[in-house]
Amino acid sequence: MDNENASPSPATAADGDDRCGRFLLPEAGVRGVYVRLRGSWRELLSHAHYPPGATALLGEALAAATLFTGHTKVEGRLSVQVRADGPLRSLFAECTAAGTVRGIVQLDEGTDTPRAPSALGEDALLAVTIENPGLDPREPQRYQSLVALGDAGSLAQAFEDYFRQSEQLPTRLLLAADGDTAAGLMLQKLPGEEGDADGWDRAGALFDTLGEAELLATDPQVLAHRLFHQERPALLGEKPVRFGCSCSRERVEAMLRSLGEEEARAAAEATGAVEVRCEFCGREYHFPLAGIGVLFGQPSANAEAPERLQ
Repeated sequence: MDNENASPSPATAADGDDRCGRFLLPEAGVRGVYVRLRGSWRELLSHAHYPPGATALLGEALAAATLFTGHTKVEGRLSVQVRADGPLRSLFAECTAAGTVRGIVQLDEGTDTPRAPSALGEDALLAVTIENPGLDPREPQRYQSLVALGDAGSLAQAFEDYFRQSEQLPTRLLLAADGDTAAGLMLQKLPGEEGDADGWDRAGALFDTLGEAELLATDPQVLAHRLFHQERPALLGEKPVRFGCSCSRERVEAMLRSLGEEEARAAAEATGAVEVRCEFCGREYHFPLAGIGVLFGQPSANAEAPERLQ
């Protein structure tokens, strides 16, 4: 479901390892962002059972969405979506300015997805969407960039291509995920003439020594100092991250009203109730047939009918 004005359903408390932070390599003229998700990632996975390839790809996308929210001025939320025609039908990962994350993968039944975007099909697309509050709270401002995945060998490489196109700034990314942890590290050259002449090349050479296993296993602040100690990294602060979903009973009611009373009654007649389960958090909403008339007899309070149940 997709309505920024609804009250969010309860989010899990942030794990001590769940955080996103920024740092600077002043002499090299390079900025960096790191993210490590454990409790929030495990909470997300507890609501669905994904095969290994889908788990890895979703974790990488979730780490990327969190990195970009820490890197870009986002007042609402930033989402990463992969669209394809193969076994992977869609992948969605989101991080809000408040530091809540959620995500989902939709696969053809009994299938898995390759990690390499180049294997997702010729028409596979990567969408990065930033949604900020507008003057009218019912009409947020959306900015979306679409990138053809083409021959990208990894999701990180696809995002590097995205930044080259959208910001024209050299960018390096490493993303990794398993069933326990999702993590990411991003470097970007500062705009202009900041830093010495070979600063970006030095930072890139150090970045290339990092592997996925070390990224997943190491505390991100320790990792930043271990990798870039010669550049004297300056930590610029970090914020906690937690799992959270914006579904609510009011939003489900608005969705049912958008269907119309006749269709809502038809859906309830088979079992005596309409049952709606949020695919993101697993929360279930129960609307008995006897209460359908009451639902349509009262005006929608504060929830605008969403375009789709997401």
